[in-house]
Amino acid sequence: MKFKKYSNYDVMIVGAGISGLYAAINLDRRLRVLLLSKKEFAACNSALAQGGIAVALDTDSDSVEAHVTDTLKAGGCANNRANLRIMVENAVKDYEELVELGVDFDDDLGLEGGHSFRRIVHCKDSTGNEIVSVLSEKVKSLENIDCIEYAHLLRLEKHGDDFFAEISIGSECKQYASAGSVIIATGGIGRVYDFTTNSAISTGDGIQFAFNLGAIIKKMNLIQFHPTAFFDRTCEYSEDEDTLLITEATRGEGAFIYNKNKERFCDELDTRDRVSRRIIEEEKRIGSSEFYLDVSFLDSDFIKTRFPMICERLLEKGYDFTKEPVPIYPCQHYLMGGIEVNAAGQTNINGLFAMGECAFTGVHGVNRLASNSLLEALVFSRLTAEHINNNVGCVSPRRDCASGTPIDADIFDNHGIQPLPQGLCSEIRAIMQKAFFVVPDYDEVREGFERITEIKTLLDGDEFAVTPDFVEVRSLATVAYLILKEVMDNAS
Repeated sequence: MKFKKYSNYDVMIVGAGISGLYAAINLDRRLRVLLLSKKEFAACNSALAQGGIAVALDTDSDSVEAHVTDTLKAGGCANNRANLRIMVENAVKDYEELVELGVDFDDDLGLEGGHSFRRIVHCKDSTGNEIVSVLSEKVKSLENIDCIEYAHLLRLEKHGDDFFAEISIGSECKQYASAGSVIIATGGIGRVYDFTTNSAISTGDGIQFAFNLGAIIKKMNLIQFHPTAFFDRTCEYSEDEDTLLITEATRGEGAFIYNKNKERFCDELDTRDRVSRRIIEEEKRIGSSEFYLDVSFLDSDFIKTRFPMICERLLEKGYDFTKEPVPIYPCQHYLMGGIEVNAAGQTNINGLFAMGECAFTGVHGVNRLASNSLLEALVFSRLTAEHINNNVGCVSPRRDCASGTPIDADIFDNHGIQPLPQGLCSEIRAIMQKAFFVVPDYDEVREGFERITEIKTLLDGDEFAVTPDFVEVRSLATVAYLILKEVMDNAS
């Protein structure tokens, strides 16, 4: 598969979740844009988002100030207050733009943990999938955007004012492209753990590329573990399988959390970090890791109507959500740290931008409030696009985009041809699961950091062939290194 129009672009967007798609839509139509999706658009983390978007629509009771206050409380008041206010004050604007684009939100507002009011706009329990579907169709209709699915970014370098990319598309040969601006929108890092709600593509590639370009990476230790992921220890899980998240909107509708003895032991509407820690504490107290989420006492028709996707997925696992408690356990869910950016998505590298989960805007503080992730993705991707529109020439004199001038592959240094050693992904995940799950084990952190450093040093050499698998393992090693280093630095 060849690029449809150009080898040279004004803007290259790496990642096609809600951030990447929404940025592409908001870019000036005169800009030539390349949008790279690691798999199909629907395979991103955004499409897995169940809850919705936090928006203070009910002005009779709710307000921007209340939303800000709830976010500060959830984030331990460690939030970037300026960026937080920008996000919350723009919520209605981007909600209305989604409605105009055709997203069919439900009429009712949902309640989730940490929120003082019902303010979650949603599409049943498949909000992310609905938004990704609508945005994807819009992006594909725009003539100035080349959308490439199954495109793995292999290398990204900056020479002079331009960025140069080596890209593997499907099973075909490598392709090359350049751009004056690059937007990293590659999502989360969940695959650095054994158990994660993240999709299989969430290996932290964008953070690795940005780090190796010299971008500032901050607060990688701020990882959110969701308390209610489905986890049946009698089931077998493959490394590529995402753990089924059971949205905390269920708790907003009255669901209970029980221990093995069917005893409630926590405030179900507390924030995710607190509920996760309470589960780990309870596990130590009673000596059992069996925990359950129960909505079976609610009206079954209401449950099926409000949470159809979850009901269907649980039935596939052998559980009827309307009739019985289901087993749950905390699971890696979200990264609050990442590539440091300002409100316009700018990194410390001229022309390099980042947005969404891989970016660190600081709005979440030490713990993300439920349903603020899609809001952050929308607001700051639009603001980034607007910054590029206002500051980048729509026809750049340094590149003859229309000619489709081919990129010289020799601009990249040659790498070796050695195959990738087996088992590195599994080893990295096992280290992270033992060292830093909900609460860090500092002995495991120190020991794990030494081994992760060895793996990273090995992969940073030039003896291995640069393939999609190599990039993912190198990304996991880089992410694990950054996380454990931050944990140790904070402990010292």
